[in-house]
Amino acid sequence: MKSFALDGLVNIVGGCCGTTPAHIREIAEAVKPCKPRIPPSFVSDGYMLLSGLEPFRIGPYTNFVNIGERCNVAGSKKFAKLIMASNYEEALSVAKAQVEMGAQILDINMDDGMLDGPSAMATFCNFIASEPDISKVPLCIDSSNFSVIEAGLKCCQGKCIVNSISLKEGEDDFLEKARRIKLYGAAVVVMAFDEVGQATETETKIAVCTRAYHLLVKKVGFNPNDIIFDPNILTIGTGMEEHNLYAINFINAAKTIKETLPGAKISGGLSNLSFSFRGMEAIREAMHGVFLYHAIKYGMDMGIVNAGNLPVYDDIHKELLQLCENLIWNKDPDATEKLLHYAQTHAQGGKKMVQTDEWRDSTVEERLEYSLVKGIEKYVIEDTEEARLNHEKYPRSLNIIEGPLMNGMKVVGDLFGAGKMFLPQVIKSARVMKKAVGHLIPYMEKEREEKRAKSGSIEEEDPYHGTIVLATVKGDVHDIGKNIVGVVLGCNNFRVIDLGVMTPCDKILRAAIENKADIIGLSGLITPSLDEMIFVAKEMERLEIKIPLLIGGATTSKTHTAVKIAPRYSAPVIHVLDASKSVVVCSQLLDENLKDDFFEEIIEEYEDIRQDHYESLKERRYLSLEQARRKGFHNDWLSDYKPVKPKFFGTQVFQDYNLERLVEYIDWKPFFDVWQLRGKYPNRGFPKIFNDKAVGEEAKRVYNDAQTLLKTLISQKKLQARGLVGFWPAQCVQDDIHLYATEEALQSAEPIAKFYGLRQQAEKDSACADPYYCLSDFIAPLDSGVHDYLGLFAVACLGVDKLCKEYEKQCDDYNSIMVKALGDRIAEAFAEELHERVRKEFWAYCNSEQLDISDLRRIRYDGIRPAPGYPSQPDHTEKLTMWKLANIEEATGIQLTESLAMIPASAVSGLYFSNPKSKYFAVGKICKDQVEDYALRKNLPVVEVEKWLGPILAYDSE
Repeated sequence: MKSFALDGLVNIVGGCCGTTPAHIREIAEAVKPCKPRIPPSFVSDGYMLLSGLEPFRIGPYTNFVNIGERCNVAGSKKFAKLIMASNYEEALSVAKAQVEMGAQILDINMDDGMLDGPSAMATFCNFIASEPDISKVPLCIDSSNFSVIEAGLKCCQGKCIVNSISLKEGEDDFLEKARRIKLYGAAVVVMAFDEVGQATETETKIAVCTRAYHLLVKKVGFNPNDIIFDPNILTIGTGMEEHNLYAINFINAAKTIKETLPGAKISGGLSNLSFSFRGMEAIREAMHGVFLYHAIKYGMDMGIVNAGNLPVYDDIHKELLQLCENLIWNKDPDATEKLLHYAQTHAQGGKKMVQTDEWRDSTVEERLEYSLVKGIEKYVIEDTEEARLNHEKYPRSLNIIEGPLMNGMKVVGDLFGAGKMFLPQVIKSARVMKKAVGHLIPYMEKEREEKRAKSGSIEEEDPYHGTIVLATVKGDVHDIGKNIVGVVLGCNNFRVIDLGVMTPCDKILRAAIENKADIIGLSGLITPSLDEMIFVAKEMERLEIKIPLLIGGATTSKTHTAVKIAPRYSAPVIHVLDASKSVVVCSQLLDENLKDDFFEEIIEEYEDIRQDHYESLKERRYLSLEQARRKGFHNDWLSDYKPVKPKFFGTQVFQDYNLERLVEYIDWKPFFDVWQLRGKYPNRGFPKIFNDKAVGEEAKRVYNDAQTLLKTLISQKKLQARGLVGFWPAQCVQDDIHLYATEEALQSAEPIAKFYGLRQQAEKDSACADPYYCLSDFIAPLDSGVHDYLGLFAVACLGVDKLCKEYEKQCDDYNSIMVKALGDRIAEAFAEELHERVRKEFWAYCNSEQLDISDLRRIRYDGIRPAPGYPSQPDHTEKLTMWKLANIEEATGIQLTESLAMIPASAVSGLYFSNPKSKYFAVGKICKDQVEDYALRKNLPVVEVEKWLGPILAYDSE
């Protein structure tokens, strides 16, 4: 060993698994006087040195380096699905395929709002290390979140690349990250961003990269050969003129950077270039091949590509080659249009389109839709005018925008979402829309003036369809997608306030308030933007701003919006997939006739997404019961809400309630569900279902039959509504509610009844401040000194079973089902009407309440009426306490079966809470510690409790 060291051949010496400390000590002594080997400088001059298990040199004569792109959760659906399912071994097959197809460096990206990025990155890098066929190549640790980058660097063997850092957060942040990357010994990709935003012009790209280069070399001591610049490959062929030079700007910037910044390399993400043609892979690959052919000549060293899917320049079809050349070099103003035409007639076996005017024979509504979908401006003013003159169908010009024009834009959105339309076509459609709206604006202004004159009002009406504030959130500089959304919305007569990039929360909210915004739109491309969006939503909730919030951008998703953002904000939060969808979403949010139904649809959809997400988690974490109690809902009972005393204690029975007064409280939507008649949005609810093309006519027929039968049943007294309400003094003791005969008995006597509560235990998202609810949280504690109260009710529609049997004897199944459906509706209407009377009359804690039926449906009143067996208290056995306390069976005839279902089936029961902060919630899954505690409190065997709570147990009770 010593002789090798003396000859200057050794850099480092050490031992192995069998070497003792004493042996190492002797080795150290032997080589102490020897100098380590100094590698000759000529070996690395002008080269970037990287390695996996094998060394990889990139120098002046290295061919273009392929960085495999498919190990990216944002770029590969297959890879994302495997990582989300923690199937890392199978995900290795994606990496291996990239290497086998020619990737010399492997890009790894774990940026997804629903992933624990650092953990996923570390895990996958460790898996790669165990697979020599993959780990032989260097890795490119790719993330917009530096903690994810560091997690990868710690688990990455050899010398890798970090992708990326930039000057967007200022020099101090840039230098700090660069120093840490140098410490790990990695090369670095620097994006052409600075504090102002994303560099799009050639000169700006060069200036930003030059500044970053000198900071790295002079202040950090970075080896210039370890610096890679990404001067931003941006999307061309969007249909927007300002994007036409993006390819040329990149190529020219690359040439200058290579000439002026010695040692620096050039890289770029190729897929951005062709995003306009998403779904047309043959076109995209051709564009990539042509772009690389030229960019490499001008100095592009490497790029993130789908290894194996790049066509050879000379193999590209000559017509397609020329079209791509014209588009990339901006030689033809109609290049986008011609490439679109080629895509539609050649790609994926498309047939040559023959343009005819047969569509002109359709109705004016169909012609307007066709013009929008096809982007034909020629006839749109003529057709819009024809529609405007039909005053019977369109009394106001605005009706044309809200009707046929908006229907056309919906089709555009659906086609783009399905990959059957491309971005430039969406821009064309928006411009057709702008032309139509422009024609209608003078008429709308005239109509507004006439309306003002008629009403005597001097107040100016806003000529816009609505005001929308758009912003790329703080920390993010990507704004091209947001700008396209702004153009599309502007073409649809929306006033767009674009706040640009890197926009802090306070600036967004201030602009929204000052401009009286109807909607706020947040955009972001990088993962940290998701946290900023959550922060904005929480701030809007804290400040009680009730403006709809739209979420968009490449890193966003419907799942993330539903799980992480929507629960933070009580007003609408909606994920908008792309520019084409933005118009329809904004229009529905601002349409007085549609917005409530639309929001209701979104709430239901997002709740389903949340449930699916949580159920898909393999390892859902839970708090202990003690932890959940500490994090429960804690009300300030002394200074906040003072409970109102009911007008009486005990029960009041209603033997034969007036059915006439219940009819207007009937919610007809579940009635149509019984008949499996479900309209599609916006025709889901009642009475809009009658407008649905598929089920509207049948729904109207069934409804008319129901009205006829209902009138007959009421007039002939075939049905009877019976029920009761009751109120008692109540106090909570931890998770239980104790009821007392009188207020005087609160401190001295034993409770006359106890309702036992179950508390949420499933761990909530770390960014979520929601408490872990139990129904007892809404009742004042026994030791608070505050007197509180609890109510209960049970109502039923009697006579249904008898009528059904009569109809069945006559083989009239239709009317038998109809009576059951009506009986259920009457019972629910009874519960709704009685609850209103409780709030205004019997308990009178909201005696001045003035709400219409639609407000009642949307629970816009104070208080709740949860029922045992439902999500807020899933234990059906609590009904036994209700029945015993209020003597319900003797008073009303409503019985409980062995499984604690109510007889008759058309019956509803529950508890009344008056606290204005009370809310419905789902207990969700619970753990063994709570089950044992609950069984002890109820004095029941654990096995018995597990039987009743089986569906919500977070463990296997067998």
